[in-house]
Amino acid sequence: MSALTTVRARPSLGARARGAAGQVVFYAVLLFVAAVIIVPLVYAVLSGFRSTGQLAASSFALPDPWLIDNYRAVLTSGAFWQAVWNSTLIAVLTMILTLVTSSLAAFVLARYEFRGRAALFTFFTLGLLFPLSVAILPLFLLLHDLGLLNNPWGIILPQVAFGLPTSIIILRPFFQSIPTEIEDAAALDGCTRFSFYWRILMPMSRPALSTIAVLAVIGSWNAFLLPLIVVSADAQATLPLAVKNFSTQWSQDTARVLAFATLSLVPALAFYVAAERQIIAGLSSGAVKG
Repeated sequence: MSALTTVRARPSLGARARGAAGQVVFYAVLLFVAAVIIVPLVYAVLSGFRSTGQLAASSFALPDPWLIDNYRAVLTSGAFWQAVWNSTLIAVLTMILTLVTSSLAAFVLARYEFRGRAALFTFFTLGLLFPLSVAILPLFLLLHDLGLLNNPWGIILPQVAFGLPTSIIILRPFFQSIPTEIEDAAALDGCTRFSFYWRILMPMSRPALSTIAVLAVIGSWNAFLLPLIVVSADAQATLPLAVKNFSTQWSQDTARVLAFATLSLVPALAFYVAAERQIIAGLSSGAVKG
């Protein structure tokens, strides 16, 4: 009887074949998506080591000879480093303000009982339904009236506002998962509510805070539409705008434009690779806690 049960428990040949075929299709799709992402990046990197004449003669050939003039010209240009500084400043300030405002809002929504708390949280989540492009015209008029055009704060403040919904959704489950007994014990030791938030809650929510920080930096670094409407002076341009301006200025030199675009991706890509584990840990922990 046990042998018969073992035979029946084994999957049939057809089921195993279907499972193997499903895995083949799954990995084929993954390889296709990876190729769609990686091939353009590799092409841009290699094209930066060629001249525009070589690109015109053979678009997909390897560099022969390898030229570093395009990358050297970009790295020695003041416009590139000015754009790097502008993007870094805006990204860092956006990250700091997003962490501060979203953590305070999530703390109130998670640890305080008051009338309308659920409605207020729903109001924040509705922000996910309104992309920046929908509000771009009234936002431009508001920034104009406030005198924030051609000003880094005209980019930072809207980015923080549009980053609040996602950040609050990530942080609120973390704050709710902290046992109330810890807060009660801290209160008995003379810890105020703000001290509990700053000295206990924030360190315990480090994975979620790291995720929000990474998302804020990468989102700010890659932003194009908002800086496009806020900034008109080249000295205030972020890296995406600098790529656009550079491609317009050097429209006849495709190889140099590709070199500029490649170098503009390096900081964000390096930051993302370094913080990938924090993003995954923060999102997975948030999903479990929520």
